Amino acid sequence: MFFQFFSPLSSNNLNKVSKSVLIKIRIIVVDFFISLKSLKIKTKLKSIAMKKLFSIMAIAALVFAGSLTANAAVPTTSTSLVAASTVTLVQDDIAQEVDNRTWHQKLKERFIQGGPGFMGIVLVCLILGLAMAIERIIFLNLSTTDTQKLAEGVEEALKSGGVEAAKEVCRNTKGPVASIYYQGLERADESIEAAEKAVVAYGGVQMGQLEKNVSWVSLFIALAPMLGFMGTVIGMITAFDKIEAAGDMNPSLVAGGIKVALLTTVFGLVVAIILQIFYNYIIAKIDSIVNSMEDASITLIDMLIDYKNKK
Repeated sequence: MFFQFFSPLSSNNLNKVSKSVLIKIRIIVVDFFISLKSLKIKTKLKSIAMKKLFSIMAIAALVFAGSLTANAAVPTTSTSLVAASTVTLVQDDIAQEVDNRTWHQKLKERFIQGGPGFMGIVLVCLILGLAMAIERIIFLNLSTTDTQKLAEGVEEALKSGGVEAAKEVCRNTKGPVASIYYQGLERADESIEAAEKAVVAYGGVQMGQLEKNVSWVSLFIALAPMLGFMGTVIGMITAFDKIEAAGDMNPSLVAGGIKVALLTTVFGLVVAIILQIFYNYIIAKIDSIVNSMEDASITLIDMLIDYKNKK
């Protein structure tokens, strides 16, 4: 039976088929281990890759057995194409699993691709804008006081110890509302009108302190996308200059300039969006404090009127 199975094949053909398939298997194994070493994959991926390697060897062995059974040598071209396509699929799978870079590494790569010129300027806008925004947020949070509690304390001090006791309560309290109360109490001995004018005037001073450096944040919000758009225009001009110098519409010549243009625009818009969020929060906080100041001013004038009448 054994000789009947191999009787249709001559010894020369059998040796040619065996050598051809073994050579292909050896090439596949060598190429696979070279790519495995260059990719530096982890232990888990190595085990996955070894399973795929064994499956490739099993397929090659089946091809070899099929070639003997069919009494025909496998065409060299088709065998090499199958092997090459199999190895390519394995390498693609491994490459996808190995590409596990963190988001800040990708962001750094995009930043470098966008060019240090305009990307650096936009980054400076982001840093300065965030610094001023954070400083304003801290200041506004420290300036926020419990207006109702302060008004109750001042009223009790007026009833028990007079104007000086009420002024002492204001000195021990931080915030613009306490400062307005103190300025109004300073003019309480003169007249109600003088106290009211002092409250209104000092309220404007406190509002200016609350809005300090907010205009700079607004400037950076407008400046960042404008710089990004400028980078876009310059990138497009550079791309067209390359096309003009080459005298040919080659996509590779245009791709670099367009990439710089798009990256600067995206980065500028991202900076503007981040700063706009902080800016809106700051404006809302200022409005809340100003409303508290206005309510406290009215309450203070009412308390002074009651104090004058009782006195």
